[in-house]
Amino acid sequence: MSCSISFLLLLHFVLLLMVLPITQSFVFPLDEGGDLIEKTCKKTPHYDLCVSTLQSNPQSSNTDVPGLAHIISDFLLAKATDTLDYIHGLLKQSPEAELQKALANCAELYIPVVKFSLPQAIDALTNGHFGFANYGISDAAKEADACEKGFSGSTKSLLTDRNKLVDNLSGVAVAIINLLKGS
Repeated sequence: MSCSISFLLLLHFVLLLMVLPITQSFVFPLDEGGDLIEKTCKKTPHYDLCVSTLQSNPQSSNTDVPGLAHIISDFLLAKATDTLDYIHGLLKQSPEAELQKALANCAELYIPVVKFSLPQAIDALTNGHFGFANYGISDAAKEADACEKGFSGSTKSLLTDRNKLVDNLSGVAVAIINLLKGS
């Protein structure tokens, strides 16, 4: 009887040792944070943006893949908020009617992203609802694209770089969250 219990305990211990490195490598990086950042960013559509964004945050070197997803998502929210603030500043300065109309349209697109879509997506990410998180983050990209398309004719967009950054950060965040969905 004690031999079978010992065997079962040994078997349980061996199985635990086999499974722990697999789960640990996903949740807790086995190597330095830089390696995890590079490995993760290689699976995104904008490697350089991903790496530079994550490396600029000191917390990224001591986190796991869900933490990296949070860092990117928080950075995306900050950039979308900056863009909305920039739009409001331009609206106060612009006397041109066509430009005012395009900027007002962009403000209407960015307000729900900043106030609702991204905060709810980040909350969903925290709670493990990765599909909903992807939906909210993808909405930021869609609205940035719609903002850019709202400039037409002789009215040149003053937001191209900002819209592109929001779109690209959204792509990075979605790709990292998709890694979590697959686990």
